Amino acid sequence: MTPGKIRAKIVRERLLWIADMVAHIRALPLDTPDAFLQTLHAPAAAESYLRRALETLFDLGRHILAKGFARVAQEYKSVADELYAVGILSPEERDLLRMMAGYRNRLTHVYSDVTPVALYRMCTDHLDDIERMARRLEAWLREHPAYLDDQF
Repeated sequence: MTPGKIRAKIVRERLLWIADMVAHIRALPLDTPDAFLQTLHAPAAAESYLRRALETLFDLGRHILAKGFARVAQEYKSVADELYAVGILSPEERDLLRMMAGYRNRLTHVYSDVTPVALYRMCTDHLDDIERMARRLEAWLREHPAYLDDQF
């Protein structure tokens, strides 16, 4: 595989999707754990929005790696490692993204162990992390427009 151009259209779509999923989470009753837990569909909605935001973030990372660097990341944790290896992420950002990959894997594969309280905490304590990683990828692309096939 040879490096090519990262598709700006895909980047824009993924960033908008992440922002939309985070906005949906923020619209849930997150004022208190009781409000969240007593709302019938809040935990299920939070789980879905959270998983989709995380998967989209990793899909964006994979797209950047595949198109811009001809690198393949099979697992979500390896997306973080590869983004670090090509100089996009700092060591701290790599570690944060690896932690997020673990959470996404728990949501998908060990879902029965993810409690509504854990979902509440993720939604109240870690949404900023998702936005931070999305902004980091966007910032790197803005700083390196030669990697893109079109203007942002």
